[in-house]
Amino acid sequence: MSRTSPDSRGGHRGSRSRASALNGGAAPGGGRRRRSARLPIVGIGAASAIGGLIGLLLSVTGGGATNAAAPVRLAAAQAQIAATAPTPADPGNGDPAAGPAEAAPGDCTLVVPPNPLTAKGLATPYQLTAAAGGTCHQANPDQAAFVQATIIDPATGKASVYNPLVIDAGTQPAAPTVTPALPRGAVVGVWFGFNGNNLKLQKNGGKVTVRHSNRRIGLRGSGNSLAQGRCVNGTPNSVFGQFAYCNAPAFFAAANKAVKAGQLAIPPLATAGDGKPCPTTRDFGVVDQDQSDNVTATYLLTADGRTAQATDANAAALQGAQVLTNASDNGLLVNFIDKAIGCDAFTAPDLANNGTPTTSLALDELQAGLQASPVALVPPNNPMTMVGNTMSRVKTNLYRVGSNMPPLRGSLTAAAKAYCTNMITVGQARLQLDQAQFTAFASPDPAAATNLFTFLGMRLADSYVNLNCQALTGKPNPITVQTNGDIVVGIALGGAAPASAAATAPAAGAAVAPAAGGATAPAAGTTPAAGTTPTAGTTPAAGAAPAAGDAAGMTAGTDPAAAATSPAA
Repeated sequence: MSRTSPDSRGGHRGSRSRASALNGGAAPGGGRRRRSARLPIVGIGAASAIGGLIGLLLSVTGGGATNAAAPVRLAAAQAQIAATAPTPADPGNGDPAAGPAEAAPGDCTLVVPPNPLTAKGLATPYQLTAAAGGTCHQANPDQAAFVQATIIDPATGKASVYNPLVIDAGTQPAAPTVTPALPRGAVVGVWFGFNGNNLKLQKNGGKVTVRHSNRRIGLRGSGNSLAQGRCVNGTPNSVFGQFAYCNAPAFFAAANKAVKAGQLAIPPLATAGDGKPCPTTRDFGVVDQDQSDNVTATYLLTADGRTAQATDANAAALQGAQVLTNASDNGLLVNFIDKAIGCDAFTAPDLANNGTPTTSLALDELQAGLQASPVALVPPNNPMTMVGNTMSRVKTNLYRVGSNMPPLRGSLTAAAKAYCTNMITVGQARLQLDQAQFTAFASPDPAAATNLFTFLGMRLADSYVNLNCQALTGKPNPITVQTNGDIVVGIALGGAAPASAAATAPAAGAAVAPAAGGATAPAAGTTPAAGTTPTAGTTPAAGAAPAAGDAAGMTAGTDPAAAATSPAA
């Protein structure tokens, strides 16, 4: 079948991603929903005795495989991961509806360790537990949480990265964590990602109740770690969802100062294979409804459900461990889009992995400051910045300051409308320009789309719906999505006939011959199932264009967060 926007597979806010298996369910607190998905876990195999290429077993059910060769270098594993589509794209957003009394499925709590901005605090594992009853486990791909720190040396301006570990509350890491050697006076920023719906940060001094062997166990800590880390989880009664940060404004102030002083060099944007500048996280050609969310951190997951930092040493010691990834926009950019069009990400030394270059959300946002106009900045209709169905200037600006973006000024509705217009216009143009490269590159989620082109087209069509763009602009969704069962097999941009592809994703780099007129021809021997003929875009009903400040259930009235700007408590 075909539909103008494939929102029937989960929908919007409060659901999970458009990345692996498709799950449904009701959104906590109501509101629009988005596609739900399971994050793949990648099994690490082993290589030759001289560290050759690795063997990987991609498994959405968490299975792993090894062979009888020598240990694997993590860098080789990550390179293979990027080439075989293991990392799903942005996993969606949590429901920022104001503080439900009880947590819904997919909501978890992350206990922040004492003094999280110090070397000892970074090396102390964060503890994942259920938000209110139920259970949360790192081994569950739909519940895993991730932490990523980026550090500035105020003396030299140099940047570095460290990924603190997350473990289940009451358990121990699969391997000892590395205590980073921080420079004197280091300015540390910490960001969070989550594969569930809503992640709530909790101070270490609070009481945590977890289940173990069907029994409830109470855990206690000491000290207000959220205050120590200057952590922001949203507004007091409305969390962002999957995004949060600690000390981000101070980090970006130090980084921007180092850039201005000539100490920190931000790599200039190179020219992509399509002749245009390489995209950033603020390029309307690649953004979606909730840009700049989640992180690029990964962990190792052992068969007994414990986690370890993703280092070369741990990969060698923990034979059969799997790579656990955070589905994110940033990961989609650096692991898929960049590689498909010949671009490289901004990297810095990983303090946990002997200085091996690695990416981070903060580095992405620093480089995004070079983005040419039009610049995509987090809009007020981003579900993570809304409070229920109401756009919030306060919450939007709290999100922006954690991503090194200027505050939103002026009309909320005008900003939301402009974002929709730029996203669908520039986004379609980039998809059209890079259709051949994206079609030849593996899908971030073969269970949802056949290749990177159909995946990105699906993502853009979803975002147009999830941002209420038709109501804001008065224009119907111009993208038609063609499916075969649950898999997107064709995309039509601007009302053209869908460009179809085989139901099986091509290997990364595989050549796909375009048909006449630019549409990608189906692979040999593949015939769309009955019912896959695309339909034209939906025409809005008369009067669908909203009045100022009102868009299909989205309002720009009194800001419900205006009197509540304190950080997470």
